Amino acid sequence: MSDATTPIEFRQASATELAIRWADGHESVYPVRDLRLACACAHCIDEWSGENRLDPSQVREDVQPLQIKPVGRYAIQIEWNDGHSTGMYSFDRLRKLCPCDACRAQTGPRT
Repeated sequence: MSDATTPIEFRQASATELAIRWADGHESVYPVRDLRLACACAHCIDEWSGENRLDPSQVREDVQPLQIKPVGRYAIQIEWNDGHSTGMYSFDRLRKLCPCDACRAQTGPRT
């Protein structure tokens, strides 16, 4: 794991944003609804086709994380207030999902 994908702090930046400070000094601030929509679990993404099963119109605008749990040393699992809790977000993927202009320029389209 590199400094770019090693989180050192998770915090609720606002009612609608989650912040992660990385070991390389960068801070990513994610709209929490965007993280919910980016869930890649088998319930949200078809395992065979890769097709998105999650209908964004069915995700509440005020969706919030209730609990964030570490998964080993490589990911977090978020329990959402809409009842969803099966997705894991690897640190590598979270860094790739960073919405800031500098990260978007480096990683290109969101995956």
